[in-house]
Amino acid sequence: MFSKNSPNPRTDAFSPKLSRVVREGAIAIVLFLAAFSSVATTFAILEILVQESVGFFQKVPLVEFLTATEWTPLFAEPRYGILPLLSGTLVTSVIALVVAIPLGTIAAIYLSEFATPRLKETVKPCLELLAAIPTVIYGYFALLFITPLLQTVYPDLPGFNMLSAGLVMGLMIIPLISSISEDAMRSVPTELREGSAATGATRLQTALRVVFPAALSGVTASYILGTSRAVGETMIVAIAAGLQPNLTWNPTQEAATITAYIVQVSLGDLPYGSLEYKTIFVAGLTLVLLTLVLNIIGHFLAKRYREIY
Repeated sequence: MFSKNSPNPRTDAFSPKLSRVVREGAIAIVLFLAAFSSVATTFAILEILVQESVGFFQKVPLVEFLTATEWTPLFAEPRYGILPLLSGTLVTSVIALVVAIPLGTIAAIYLSEFATPRLKETVKPCLELLAAIPTVIYGYFALLFITPLLQTVYPDLPGFNMLSAGLVMGLMIIPLISSISEDAMRSVPTELREGSAATGATRLQTALRVVFPAALSGVTASYILGTSRAVGETMIVAIAAGLQPNLTWNPTQEAATITAYIVQVSLGDLPYGSLEYKTIFVAGLTLVLLTLVLNIIGHFLAKRYREIY
């Protein structure tokens, strides 16, 4: 018989287990809410973009939107062809990737396979410091330094052009690609490097033929993130590439991107609910769909080349 004030052994035995279950359940709920909030936010953004875009496409045919070669929604005779904005977005993004992917990959291979720990502690923070610079500073750097530098080689280069904007965007994306790629390469098991060295391969051969293919899934993910970053960049292209929609694939010409147009129109005084106002959401929806396609392609590429060790 137990007295009224004596502890119950059965209750004491189960209380730690019950407390652990409650804590784990609370943590699981918090983690679920955090994940759900991200998904809910994404769907809320899409719902707003689609809702506002429906009214636009009720007045502007989808075929005209996708095939027309002029984008002048604020003119007296408006034209609603998205191709000029798409061309500007794609040209600047391609230039940026041509700069960022090779340099970022080389930096990642060097930091992962060749740099000493002391040198890595110095170089990597300096490289990642580029990501901390505001994009508006990059924009003025492209306009006031890169463009005059390019004009010494191409005297006919206009003050606003896609080439300087794309080059500076590439410099901005290098830390993103190099950091993620370097983390992926460092995660490759050491046994693979040792096995390659045992066969007589040099460090460079090991890095290019063993480590890089093994980390290709993470490297591909860094490329896709860099591409999405380039496509969504705003201030650099708005300052250095100009705000004039121009259907051209010549990087030395002035052009506007989707994000630059959104910034330009958002600063104006357009009546809410007007057709011109809804072009902001249509351009935003186009940008989201373009980024989504790039991420889907990247997912399948990463899945295709993923190697399990």
